[in-house]
Amino acid sequence: ADALGRKFFRFSVGGLSDVSEIKGHRRTYVGAMPGKLIQCLKTTGTMNPLVLIDEIDKLGMGYRGDPAAALLELLDPSQNDTFRDHFLDVPVDMSKVLFMCTANDLETIPGPLLDRMEVLRLSGYDVPEKVQIAENYLVPKALRESGLMEAEDADDEKKGEEDPEISDELDFVKETIPESLTITTSAIEKLVRWYCREAGVRSLNKHIEKISRKLALQVVAEGEGTELTKDSRRKSDSWTVSEENLEDYVGKPIFTSDRLYDKDPLPHGVIMGLAWTSMGGSALYIETQAIRRGTDSDGKPKGGGTLKVTGQLGNVMEESTQIAYTVARARLADAEPSSSYFDDNDIHMHVPEGATPKDGPSAGITMTTAMLSLALDRPVRNDLAMTGEISLTGKVLPVGGIKEKIMAARRAGIQCIIFPSENKRDYEEMPDYLKEGLEIHFADDFSTVFGVAFAPEKK
Repeated sequence: ADALGRKFFRFSVGGLSDVSEIKGHRRTYVGAMPGKLIQCLKTTGTMNPLVLIDEIDKLGMGYRGDPAAALLELLDPSQNDTFRDHFLDVPVDMSKVLFMCTANDLETIPGPLLDRMEVLRLSGYDVPEKVQIAENYLVPKALRESGLMEAEDADDEKKGEEDPEISDELDFVKETIPESLTITTSAIEKLVRWYCREAGVRSLNKHIEKISRKLALQVVAEGEGTELTKDSRRKSDSWTVSEENLEDYVGKPIFTSDRLYDKDPLPHGVIMGLAWTSMGGSALYIETQAIRRGTDSDGKPKGGGTLKVTGQLGNVMEESTQIAYTVARARLADAEPSSSYFDDNDIHMHVPEGATPKDGPSAGITMTTAMLSLALDRPVRNDLAMTGEISLTGKVLPVGGIKEKIMAARRAGIQCIIFPSENKRDYEEMPDYLKEGLEIHFADDFSTVFGVAFAPEKK
């Protein structure tokens, strides 16, 4: 708003179920008021403010109408020049207002309303960005709020001058704060990697505030000679929070390892995929195991040719497993026409971790490769990961979250990644430090994936 030279107004519509909040109340009712937009123009005193409509994906619907339908007129440039509020009951020109909306999930926004918006998808912060945000903003803010850093606010200094008691407290704080008290870059990097993997920095901020509060407690306790409990007292000689003593302040790491298998090559039938989750990107293994066809009481063979899937998969991912199974059978017939592996064995596919819900089509080529690895009895290198939807004819279709998936691959130590060809544009837009040291292959057909995954080892 400052850059555009406009006044700013924000209101949240999360859980809003009353149309009158948007369109206003009719003046016949007691306590009638105009809607939020007319109040906005009155508050800002201008006809062209910047209005932020927050949490638009969480609009409610009740017996008082559908607010999403009321927003259709407001956000449509061809209609909002004659927006009519129920309280005023005269046309109001809202066409000069710049509207911005925020949402976490586009699926819950009604189609007609979404059609009136230009969608800008913002990816999560990567590790270097989180470290810079923490060092330049979160850490100084947390230390100031905990009294471990001199306040930069002129109001605090003015209060100290007016009140002698506050002035004495500020002088005491300045004298007792150790000069070596700081949170190192290595400690922040460890926090980001092993404690805070969400797309934003809210969890990172909570951990930094937890560290600063504990440091403040230790400073005050040692300054006054108070004995602390075993968990609260300082365990190192230094006041510096580093990678080595970080666990004393925030406990054991939440995330322990990105690798389920360290063996190279991977076991037969196991492939690493890349997923896009609410925590950003994550490495995801696809495991397959064969169950030999048995015989019934008459000695006739039973079973064979079936696929069992576990791992709490959603409907889309379950359909993707069936497509992958069909493609794997077709590709096996091309590679080894004499093989009857899928006829002689049942296949059990599992996606760890079993308690975590998973959905989406982006593991299609990973599932197909895992089943072919099992059928061909050929392992895959452990520094290979892939992502991409697969069609019934073997076409590799584009997926989303490329930046997050590259970040997950780097975190897991992956050197070689297979992406769909149509995601090449997304990859080229990535910063160079994310692409450095990676071997990237782009595939438009599964034959390319097969060639990379089962390429002969270089001697």
